[in-house]
Amino acid sequence: MDKLWAPWRMEYIRNIHQKNDGCIFCVKPKEDDDRENLILLRGKKNFVIMNRYPYNNGHLMVVPYDHRSDSSDIDDAAALEMWKLTNKCKEALAKAFHPDGFNIGMNIGRTAGAGIDQHIHMHIVPRWNGDTNYMPIIGETKVISQGLLEAYDILQPYFTVKGSISTGD
Repeated sequence: MDKLWAPWRMEYIRNIHQKNDGCIFCVKPKEDDDRENLILLRGKKNFVIMNRYPYNNGHLMVVPYDHRSDSSDIDDAAALEMWKLTNKCKEALAKAFHPDGFNIGMNIGRTAGAGIDQHIHMHIVPRWNGDTNYMPIIGETKVISQGLLEAYDILQPYFTVKGSISTGD
């Protein structure tokens, strides 16, 4: 039997059964360690964070600061900034990792696939030709070939302009 060595996945396995102390999208922006929390950019109404349990290398999310469960509940300024930051994420990922395409979208509600269904967030997932294989289907395992902090360090400069954070405004 072949073995896939991915010890970092144990954190995910342990955490899925633990009760969270509040909404992660509300708690993490209040903390002071952006690298540890994988926050790449703080805008006025939204922030950009890497997915700790990514679908693919470089999986980013744009999240409004306001705790809302439906996209129709955010104000126009937050919605506009969310879309601008989504495009900024796409541009940064294109420059840093050269993907062949992207999946961009939201899962609204648990039934639609939202892992965190009480706080909306936009997913930006880079895709490469051949990045899907038999592992997710037969082995129920997705292989992520890059460490999160390594990807963070590669992406972070694309969100900084001359020493300051740029929201794309």
